[in-house]
Amino acid sequence: MGTGGDAVGALGALPVDIEQSHAGAAKKILIVVENLPVPFDSRVWKEACSLRAAGYAVTVLCPRGKGYTKNYELLEGIHVYRHPMPKEGNTAFGYIWEYGWALFWEFWYAWWIFLRRGFQVMQGCNPPDDIVFVALPFKLLGVKYIFDHHDANPELYLSKFEREGFFYKTQVWLEKITYRFSDVVMATNGSYKELAIRRGGLAPEDVFVVRNGPDLKTFKPAPPNPALKHGKTYLVGYVGTMSIQEGLDILLDVALHIKDLGRRDIHFTCVGGGPGLAGLRKMVRDKGLDEMVDFTGRIPDRQLLDILSTADVCVNPDKPCDMNNISTMIKIMEYMALGKPIVQFDLKEGRVSAQAASLYADNRNQAPDFAAKILWLLENPEERKTMGEFGRRRVQEELAWEYSVGNLVAAYQRAFARRGR
Repeated sequence: MGTGGDAVGALGALPVDIEQSHAGAAKKILIVVENLPVPFDSRVWKEACSLRAAGYAVTVLCPRGKGYTKNYELLEGIHVYRHPMPKEGNTAFGYIWEYGWALFWEFWYAWWIFLRRGFQVMQGCNPPDDIVFVALPFKLLGVKYIFDHHDANPELYLSKFEREGFFYKTQVWLEKITYRFSDVVMATNGSYKELAIRRGGLAPEDVFVVRNGPDLKTFKPAPPNPALKHGKTYLVGYVGTMSIQEGLDILLDVALHIKDLGRRDIHFTCVGGGPGLAGLRKMVRDKGLDEMVDFTGRIPDRQLLDILSTADVCVNPDKPCDMNNISTMIKIMEYMALGKPIVQFDLKEGRVSAQAASLYADNRNQAPDFAAKILWLLENPEERKTMGEFGRRRVQEELAWEYSVGNLVAAYQRAFARRGR
């Protein structure tokens, strides 16, 4: 049982002042996220905190996992409920089991939360696109639904499995249903806004771009630590999820290409967890890259900042595909916030975010050109400095989370305005 004793099936009451505060709040919202627990999901946590600061009574429903196992916590005035979750799926049928299990618990927890404290707007954060089914009964009661569009799931499915069939068509159908019953859509970039209008049929005034920039109050550079370079002259850093579409197999080919060129002065450190981590570590051994590449797994934020702050170059090896072409990766803005030059493939939204803070490798001549871009940056420290400074300024002046809060609040104002319609 978590902080405050407020869990499903628990009889304990919250402190009177908190209960009365929320009972009197005019605008109550429920955010449902299935992919990650909160506050580990940094985007959802930033949203929740910003909405709380704007005067909303905020409840979050998410899975347990990744060190967050309490049924309930009251964090910074936000009620966080966590439901049981099976092991993360990595096959089509694994995803069905994972999502079906989550949908079951989301449905019952949502009703318990509705009866316990109420909400007028529900926000569903994909993936997957089935959270709309949790919202549908509440829409009959006047609750509005906001779709927080994190991933384009049909494209995500193709990036993972590279085939169209029953499961792909299911993703297309789920997306269509989600758009159909969404009152407001929050898109992470212009490409996703275009999908909501063109593919989803939403009116432009019902779609708000809420980019996922870093919070500069907490995401700050640390002093470089030469010990983190593993005795090498240079460090190449990466942070992200370890899964198929992230292109980490390409990054290992890049490291192997550099090794075959005779370079022994460069180390690659990759930070993050995910279903592909064990397979990637095996690939490191099979390719003979043990002395050149390490995968840390999930580590505390302080260690992550130490590594990325020490890196000479940061990379985004997301493989060229439709999904990655239209998606914005938070790692890009995080690298920029730390003043790091970047190498990534030439993808639409990657260019929109990074602009002159990045070099762009050839999407066809993948590993050799990516390696060449890294080596060029390592050999040109002044260019690294110029690119890093440009990226840092761009985040400070345009892309930090603070610049997304206005559109986030506007999306909720739109949803509450539609309650009378």
